[in-house]
Amino acid sequence: MTETGYLEQIGSPVDVKKLTQPQLKILCEEIRSFLIENVSKTGGHLSSNLGTVELTVALHKIFSTPTDQIVWDVGHQCYTHKLLTGRKDGFAHLRQENGLSGFPNPSESEHDAFIAGHGSTALSAAIGLAQGKRLRGEKGKVIAIIGDGAFTGGMVYEGMNNIRTLSNLIVILNDNKMSISKNVGSVAQYLTQLRTSPGYFKAKRDVQSVLDAVPVVGPPIRMGIQAVKSAFRRSLYHSTMFEEMGFQYAGPINGHDIGELCDLFSAYQYEQSAPVFLHILTVKGKGFAPAEQNPGEFHGVSAFDLDHVTDPDVAPPSSFSTVFGEELASLGEKDASICAVTAAMKYGTGLQFFYKQHKDRFFDVGMAEEHAVTFSAGLAKTGLKPVVALYSTFLQRAYDQLIHDVSLQNANVLVAVDRAGLVPGDGATHQGIFDAAFLSQLDNFKVVSPCNYAETRHWLKQLLQETGPRALRYPRGAEDESLAELLCSGNEYDLYHFGDGTAHNAFVCYGGESAQVLKAAQMVAQKDGIAVDVFKLCVIHPLPIGLAEALINYSHILFVEEGIASGGIGEHLRSALEEKGFQGMFRHVGLPSLGISHASVDQLRRQFGLDAQSLLDLERGML
Repeated sequence: MTETGYLEQIGSPVDVKKLTQPQLKILCEEIRSFLIENVSKTGGHLSSNLGTVELTVALHKIFSTPTDQIVWDVGHQCYTHKLLTGRKDGFAHLRQENGLSGFPNPSESEHDAFIAGHGSTALSAAIGLAQGKRLRGEKGKVIAIIGDGAFTGGMVYEGMNNIRTLSNLIVILNDNKMSISKNVGSVAQYLTQLRTSPGYFKAKRDVQSVLDAVPVVGPPIRMGIQAVKSAFRRSLYHSTMFEEMGFQYAGPINGHDIGELCDLFSAYQYEQSAPVFLHILTVKGKGFAPAEQNPGEFHGVSAFDLDHVTDPDVAPPSSFSTVFGEELASLGEKDASICAVTAAMKYGTGLQFFYKQHKDRFFDVGMAEEHAVTFSAGLAKTGLKPVVALYSTFLQRAYDQLIHDVSLQNANVLVAVDRAGLVPGDGATHQGIFDAAFLSQLDNFKVVSPCNYAETRHWLKQLLQETGPRALRYPRGAEDESLAELLCSGNEYDLYHFGDGTAHNAFVCYGGESAQVLKAAQMVAQKDGIAVDVFKLCVIHPLPIGLAEALINYSHILFVEEGIASGGIGEHLRSALEEKGFQGMFRHVGLPSLGISHASVDQLRRQFGLDAQSLLDLERGML
């Protein structure tokens, strides 16, 4: 290989192994430049990937995928892995229709071991893969890379209780938050060098064998040595949690020293007597000053101008999240019983406004949605008014808590469901298409789906005055201009008439999808001269009183929702109409539960027949 342009010459992980350590350093610089330039054009997850460049390069230098399997927790930081596994050209269309996924995807490459979109799952998946390798007698290690944020999720600890004595499992803590003093760090790193040398493994194995062979006193002596070692490490690290759960601990290691990382991984490439826990220190956003200064702002970004990087302290563009957050903060001024809860998404859900004004009533529980919901139920039992704000895709993780701790107890909890409906870029793992269906299975859960900012403000205020389980769900991003013109009536549903004469055809919709339905109705009236009525719901569960009666005499009803069709609101309406004796034609258009890839929302709507033209064509087929 030439002395420059190493990234251009990487076609597979085999090419990484040919490079010397000085060349690997240059490769890391090239990768950072490539990521910054390309993500600025396409959008994507930037700061997390910049922080794991050396870590990923060192893994591919020492280990060999797919024989060795790498499991990424969440998967936001897999871009360097994709670059090194032959997918460089795909970055021109990263997270775009028919383009490269922003997450690990086994259908995309044999080097991707497991889909990873939600946090705290990597250890459980890796344990399963490692046990499978053991039982099948297969070679190779399983390496789980877990960020420190994932350790706020309980699933990690559930996995730790199940590691047993897996000698083919390596867990890497990608620690980009915790600090360590120089003295402790230097001693710990010295011990790590000793513990990862080939001589250490041989000496440890020999001593154990000799002591185990000594009658009567041998095993107690071995246990005594282990106790002394554990006590010393406890005094050094103030915790031996990982060792006590069965891991051999090594670290902390500088996650940006390619040589040190390669030496560390080499120690465990073949020889390993127990599950290994490697503590790696990294800097999120490494190599891009704006991302280093504010990694949260550059975690997931849209395309941006490298010459005019936005000031992270400037408020983001208007969106449902910011409107919700600002309104909740304002309401919190008037009502001291309102509390705000989120799971590691303070800025994403717009709760930074509430945090700044009411810090003592703001709770970020970390990457722990289950805890967030039950914690909110506990707050409600004391007479407070908790509002727990979660992305729709992450709310799925807390469904048991919604049933058991909120619904069964009729707890006074308001769930703010952010990113409800189709979500661009992130693909199958982050679609907000399930919440309307699963929340509507709970009889006492009131669910409201505003279509614009005015309705969001009104219903947030209204729901905070009500009691019991409630949910306010709203789309990602900004309101549609045509829906903004509708303002807010305050009604549970609104009726819009298109065309002349009595309408025998009705469209029913809710939320952000209402823009497409209203447009389709207008097209039916203008192009085909057929009158159409549109029932735009705000309250979607329980169905508004009188809705079924208002629809009973229509000949054709088309229900359209930007959520899964199975179990969706359309099915509830169909059932209600059948109970009333409806004799007309009912069509329900929704989404499948699987097969939604990364693309823009407009492209996804066209793919699944939710755009205005597709609805027009469908309506014509019904006539």
